[in-house]
Amino acid sequence: MSIPLNSLIDYEGNIYQITCVAIKEAIILSNPGCGGKEIEENNGKIVSEVLTRALKGEIHFEAPDEE
Repeated sequence: MSIPLNSLIDYEGNIYQITCVAIKEAIILSNPGCGGKEIEENNGKIVSEVLTRALKGEIHFEAPDEE
């Protein structure tokens, strides 16, 4: 699996937020034992897997309230 460039280009939401979410999730999944079966099947390509999940809406997050 490679980085989903077409999905990134077509994404109409806040790209900064989705990037921050992907970075935080990638940090979590990169810890030993936290990668899960999907990461192992994709030869350890954590960023690709996380970006795909985030763009599909599989990772749920709430934006902080802006004051």
